[in-house]
Amino acid sequence: MFSREESKKIRQEFWTSFGKRNDRKWMLYDTKMKEINLKFHFDTKIASLGFVIDTEDEDFKTYYFEKFESLKTVLAEEISAHLIFDSNYETESGKKVAYIYLLKENVSIHKKESWEEVAIFFENFMPKMEMAFLEYKDFIEN
Repeated sequence: MFSREESKKIRQEFWTSFGKRNDRKWMLYDTKMKEINLKFHFDTKIASLGFVIDTEDEDFKTYYFEKFESLKTVLAEEISAHLIFDSNYETESGKKVAYIYLLKENVSIHKKESWEEVAIFFENFMPKMEMAFLEYKDFIEN
């Protein structure tokens, strides 16, 4: 077990090392769409990467999620057949969002031997997600 401070330090170390390893500036930290953001996540059990649709307006959330869902076949080809579409994903804080994501299980940010595997996971799928989003952004927005 790690103390909260030790865990925070380990997390910072991973993200710093990932940033140094990969000096590429990710285009989609900001999608320019208030309701849709790209999210990287790595904790003590999983790593995930995907689009979060986060809005209090359920109609907007449903609208955007359905747009992504209508692209399911194309996104499976361009990103991965393992994309998960969850219209009611619960965040660690208990908030309900829609999340279209890829999942890497059996990894832990507390185990440095997982870091390489997760970094490669992010590096392989992030450009694919960016390109697909940029390709279909106009469709998703309208």
